[in-house]
Amino acid sequence: MSRPTPTPYDTPRARWIGRLGAGLLSLLGATWRVRWLGREHWRACQQAPGGFIYAFWHGQLLPLAYAHRGLGVTVLVSLNRDGEYITQVIERLGYTTIRGSTSRGGSRALLAMVRHAETGAAVAFTPDGPRGPRHRVQAGVLLCAQRAQVPILPLTMACRPAKQLDSWDRFQIPLPGARQVIVYGEPLTIPAQLATSEMLREWTPRLEAALSGSTERAERALDAWATTVGEARP
Repeated sequence: MSRPTPTPYDTPRARWIGRLGAGLLSLLGATWRVRWLGREHWRACQQAPGGFIYAFWHGQLLPLAYAHRGLGVTVLVSLNRDGEYITQVIERLGYTTIRGSTSRGGSRALLAMVRHAETGAAVAFTPDGPRGPRHRVQAGVLLCAQRAQVPILPLTMACRPAKQLDSWDRFQIPLPGARQVIVYGEPLTIPAQLATSEMLREWTPRLEAALSGSTERAERALDAWATTVGEARP
């Protein structure tokens, strides 16, 4: 897929990594076994007349990106070299990207995400990205949801076996044949009339709690799945 607005990081090396990464992820993802919970929430968002926002933790990006490939979701990706590698991979999986973050290109990128959501598109944020703290919601996803008046769909997963990297987000790579449970939480709609400071104070912990609760549900379901086939949790 061609890049509509190349960045300084859009180099031959990055494009090569993108092609290789997308190919390897497709091969690896084909071996994963997935169960879904809360799909009624996803269907409700899909069938509603407006757009909506997927919100998931940065460390779960890889398996969730594969699971939602080909749906035309627009993703906010940080404007740096690592973000370029991610962009080169996921655009080959059927995503579109907007480049920016809370630290670089943030206001312009947020406005673009709002406009996409207002047109009825599905957009995605990793609310603890691009640098953390891990599992702490930053303001961007909440501001986008309020300004566009679209719901946030909490999205989490649990997988086993998996490699967990020694990075700030504990990035997860499910191993070949891994079992995964993907959970959609109940959509969250932020009232338009709330002042920004009040909205952030109230809704930041609510979204964190929703993501935490969905993750715990995914872990319990994965434990139950393992038990049915005689596996013990490591």
